[in-house]
Amino acid sequence: MKMGQKLIVIVAIPDSLSLDLVGAADVFSCANEYKGGADNYRIVIVSAISSLEMTMTNGLGIHCSSSIYQLKEKIDTLIIAGFSACHQWDKFPELVSWLKQNSSVIRRVASVCIGAFVLAEAGLLNGKKATTHWKNCKELSSNYEDITVDPDPIYVKDGNVYTSAGATAGIDLALAMVEEDYDRDLSLKIARTLVLYLRRPGNQSQFSTLLSQQLSSKKPIEKLQTWIAGHLKEDLSVAVLAERLAMSPRNFARVFTAETGFTPARYIEKLRVESSRRYIEETRRSLDEIAVLCGFGSADTMRKVFLRNLKISPFDYRSLFGTG
Repeated sequence: MKMGQKLIVIVAIPDSLSLDLVGAADVFSCANEYKGGADNYRIVIVSAISSLEMTMTNGLGIHCSSSIYQLKEKIDTLIIAGFSACHQWDKFPELVSWLKQNSSVIRRVASVCIGAFVLAEAGLLNGKKATTHWKNCKELSSNYEDITVDPDPIYVKDGNVYTSAGATAGIDLALAMVEEDYDRDLSLKIARTLVLYLRRPGNQSQFSTLLSQQLSSKKPIEKLQTWIAGHLKEDLSVAVLAERLAMSPRNFARVFTAETGFTPARYIEKLRVESSRRYIEETRRSLDEIAVLCGFGSADTMRKVFLRNLKISPFDYRSLFGTG
């Protein structure tokens, strides 16, 4: 390896999304094109198993340059790619053991999507804040109680450990790393080269349809959830909702939280945010109108809730995502 080069190692796991691998790799490759000279990146894709040949979920076959266990050079940045199912991490105990032994001498350790489960099993996320694909955040949190799992951000940096959401979030993570190493202008140039819609900050929400995954298995609660979605501008206090189910407010709040994973107030706030962002994306209604339609009451209140949930104001959200 040339003097001054940073070795970027991306660990491939069988049955991965190819985008988990090539998305981040292409970002670092583009950085090399713009930077030139010796002070750039050397990118290698290594195997998590002894075989150097593996097949991705889309049928793409890849040939890795080596296995992670054969690599002797000093690693600057290590990225664990995602794979098809969370439970598969227990099929790679050798990778977990290698991480435990070697991670302390690596400048940055990162994961894409559910590669976070490998970092978690190696203990690298203990006491840290992390994220993963929104569908798997609950599993990560319940399996590893020492991790503070945040389902919203595209990526999270805690110390020298980075975790990211679904596959395309690996691109955002790589862009952030390039910005750390060089500057924002370079990361923006790369985003334009890759024809990305925008360079998303890490604290931007994954903007998933998270609430659709939280429907209760209890029919009365599920019906209430559907009713709430169509009556966002009405009084949705605990007392009102409990009365609809003929329950005491205290018991209703307990059952609702157990069934959905959110308190009633938090659930309604998130649902109002989901609804309002769709209005912002798809219509030309004013922010004041949207605030009333979605139950915020005022644009100022909606702004505060957006900043709390999405880390971006409604005005800025419209400038990035609005169709008009």
